[in-house]
Amino acid sequence: MAQYIITGSYTAEAMRGMIAQPSDREKATGGLVRAAGGKLESFFLTTGDHDFIMRVTTDDVTRMLAALIVAGASGGVCNLRTVQCFTAKEFIAAQKQAAEIAAAYQAPN
Repeated sequence: MAQYIITGSYTAEAMRGMIAQPSDREKATGGLVRAAGGKLESFFLTTGDHDFIMRVTTDDVTRMLAALIVAGASGGVCNLRTVQCFTAKEFIAAQKQAAEIAAAYQAPN
């Protein structure tokens, strides 16, 4: 399964809603991720540039992107960013493959 780090922020409207009626955002987010066929591995509320960060695993990135569209369309979140992440084991495998294919590339010099 591929892993993704997703970050985003809550809108002012969402924050007003959380003040009026506190809710477990990890639980709500996990339901959306599961509906898209993924697994919410971790979810944190953060300070700084983003209000939350989560790590998701999925075999179907298109369905996960669809879930992010749903979240964005809700008006509750904004500035969603998604990046694929890799384990150390996956990165070592990529390094070994790079060594195998390096001869096929000629630098522009």
